[in-house]
Amino acid sequence: MGLGDGSGGQERAERVQTFQFGPLQGLGGALPHSASLQGRLPGLRVKYVLLVWLGIFAGSWMVYLHYSSYSELCRGHVCQVVICDQYRKGIISGSICRDLCELHKVEWRTCLSSAPGQQVYSGLWQDKEVTIKCGIEEALNSKARSEAVPRRELVLFDKPTRGTSIKEFREMTLSFLKANLGDLPSLPALVGQVLLMADFNKDSRVSLAEAKSVWALLQRNEFLLLLSLQEKEHASRLLGCCGDLYLTEGAPHGSWPAALPPLLRPLLPPALHRALQQWFGPAWPWRAKIAIGLLEFVEDLFHGSYGTFYMCETTLANVGHTATYDFKMADLQQVAPEAAVRRFLQGRHCEQSADCTYGRDCRAPCDRLMRQCKGDLIQPNLAKVCELLRDYLLPGAPADLREELAKQLRTCTTLSGLASQVEAHHSLVLSHLKTLLWKKISNTKYS
Repeated sequence: MGLGDGSGGQERAERVQTFQFGPLQGLGGALPHSASLQGRLPGLRVKYVLLVWLGIFAGSWMVYLHYSSYSELCRGHVCQVVICDQYRKGIISGSICRDLCELHKVEWRTCLSSAPGQQVYSGLWQDKEVTIKCGIEEALNSKARSEAVPRRELVLFDKPTRGTSIKEFREMTLSFLKANLGDLPSLPALVGQVLLMADFNKDSRVSLAEAKSVWALLQRNEFLLLLSLQEKEHASRLLGCCGDLYLTEGAPHGSWPAALPPLLRPLLPPALHRALQQWFGPAWPWRAKIAIGLLEFVEDLFHGSYGTFYMCETTLANVGHTATYDFKMADLQQVAPEAAVRRFLQGRHCEQSADCTYGRDCRAPCDRLMRQCKGDLIQPNLAKVCELLRDYLLPGAPADLREELAKQLRTCTTLSGLASQVEAHHSLVLSHLKTLLWKKISNTKYS
C-alpha cells in the first residue's frame, strides 16, 4: 500500500515535472521563432517605409502633373495681356476692346480649356453669362516669354498690310471663304456680313486695325462656323470681339461628364460616361427633346446656306442644352466644312482607312490599289449621331417605344457616306426618327 502510494506519488511528481517542464520546453522552443521574428522586423519596417514613401512620391508627382497641366491649359491672363498690348499699340480693334482692356468690365471666371492653344473661360459681361475664347498658340510656342507679343504681332496680325484697299480686302476675304467653304453662290452675301462686322465702331468704314482683327478671327475655325451658322438656333450667338478674342453666349448646360474638369474627362472610361449620364442626366422626355434638336442641327449642317459641314468629334461632351432643354452645340471646334475635309483627304497617301482620318472620327476609305484616300466619308453625320443617341436615349426609354426606337437607330447607324445614299435616304431616316420622338412628347409639358 505504501509502495503503491510511493509509486503513485512518484508518478504524480513526474506528471508535475512534465507539466512544469512542458511549458519551459515550449518556451525554449519558442525562443528561436521570436528571435527570427525580431530579426525580420527591421526588414518589414523598411518595406513599409519604402511603400509609404513611394505612395507619397506618386501622389506628389500626380499633384505636380495636375498643376503643371492646369497651368498650361488655363492661361487666360496671358491671352488678355497679349490682346490688350496689341490694342494699345493700335494694331487691333474690336467691339469689346475698351471694356476688356480699359474699363475691365469683362470678368474671367472658370477655366474650361481642353487644349493649351485654345483658351476657353466662362465669364460675365454686361450682366450676362458669356464664354470667352482666345487662341494663344504663338505665345505658348515661343521659347522666350518676352518674345511672345512680337511673335504674335508678326504671325497673327500680319494681314492685310497697310495700303490695302477695301476692294482688295473684299476680294481677299472672298478667296479665303471659297477655299474653306467651297465655291458657293451665297458667299458674296457672307463677305458683306464680314465687312459689316469689321466696322466695329460703326463709322461706315473699315480701318486697318479692324481689318486685321476680323481677318485673324476668320482664321479661327469655330468663329468661321459661328459666322456661317449664326442664323441657326442651335449654335451660340456671337456677342463681341477684340482682335481674335471673342465672346459668345454662356456655355450651355452639358451632359454630366462634360461638367467635369477637362483634365478628368479622358480618365473616365466610356462605360462610366454612359452610366453617369443615365444617373445624373435629364429625365428621358427632356433627353428626347434635346435629341430632336440635335437631329435638327444635323439637318442644318447638311446643305445649309454656306455648304455642308461634317461633325468630326461626336461625343456627349458636345451635347449641350439651354435651361428649357433646347439643344445647343457645346463646341464647334471639331465641326469642319466639307471643302476643308476634302482638301485634306485629296491625294493623301494611305495604307489603311485609319490614315484617312480628319479630326477624331471623320474617316474616309483607303484605295489600297492607288494607296490614296477616297473623297466620301465612311460614316455621315447622321450615322454617328445615331450611335450617340443609342446610349443617350435607349436607357430609360418608355417600354412601348423602346423596340421601335432601337430598330430605327440601328437602321440609322448603318447609313454610309456615299453620295448615292445621302440625299433622299438620309432625309427619310432622320424624318422618321424626329417624328417618332416628337409623337411621344408632344402635347405634354416636355414639348
